[in-house]
Amino acid sequence: METAVVTGGAATVVRDAGIGSSMDAEWLALIAALRLAQQLGLTNFVLLGDAAAVVEQANGAVRARGEGAHHLANFRALVGEGAMPAVRYIKRTQNLAGIALARG
Repeated sequence: METAVVTGGAATVVRDAGIGSSMDAEWLALIAALRLAQQLGLTNFVLLGDAAAVVEQANGAVRARGEGAHHLANFRALVGEGAMPAVRYIKRTQNLAGIALARG
């Protein structure tokens, strides 16, 4: 799997994120984005993703099942007692992280 996170115009790409499905990769990228936002001390941020299923699961609109439930639990544990961050869907063509991965 590969993941990418973009913040402030800088891409963080992980080319060897282990073995898993595309959904696993999307979850790992979302979790990495949350960790990065927390490390940077950001308080008012929006996490963007182009995997509608992951965005819906993260927002509680759709029940996460199987491995998705495990990723969601990790995501919520990172959030802790604070408010859930905003997670929004964007088109693949607008996703700077996806573009960074495609460029290699």
